[in-house]
Amino acid sequence: MIYRVVDSPVGGLLLARDDAGLRLIHFQNGKADLKVGLYVQADWRREDNAFDDVVVQLTEYFEGRRREFEMPLAPEGTPFQQRVWRALLDIPYGETISYGALASRIGQRSASRAVGLANGSNPIPIVIPCHRVIGSNGKLTGYGGGLPIKQQLLALERGERRLLT
Repeated sequence: MIYRVVDSPVGGLLLARDDAGLRLIHFQNGKADLKVGLYVQADWRREDNAFDDVVVQLTEYFEGRRREFEMPLAPEGTPFQQRVWRALLDIPYGETISYGALASRIGQRSASRAVGLANGSNPIPIVIPCHRVIGSNGKLTGYGGGLPIKQQLLALERGERRLLT
């Protein structure tokens, strides 16, 4: 596994990938600080030039010029989590969906809490757009990078602001 830490308008992002694809985007200023052993494993190698494609696409997204990402993704999770994460990729840019509606989309109408847990375990936020899932009452609920970042991403996608100029 190789990794890089990049600056972004929403704070430092830890990126990790291997031959299968992008495995992790972690908000450095989110719930947990970047520490070897917590997210960066001892056998990972830092390679700053190995993520230029990801950085370009993230920059275009933050500038409001990219609506979909085109890169190999390889999130690790249970079969249920994988189904939820694939369904997240089908939520159009600029739109939101409730946990219950997402549960219905994957054929598990009564599993909104399990969908919420899977959503919260998404290892590749922003690219797999878990920020587009909100409460059934229309209110924002938890986000690994914090609710202010979720608000920024949703505002960006509604065309209300640019995160990079």
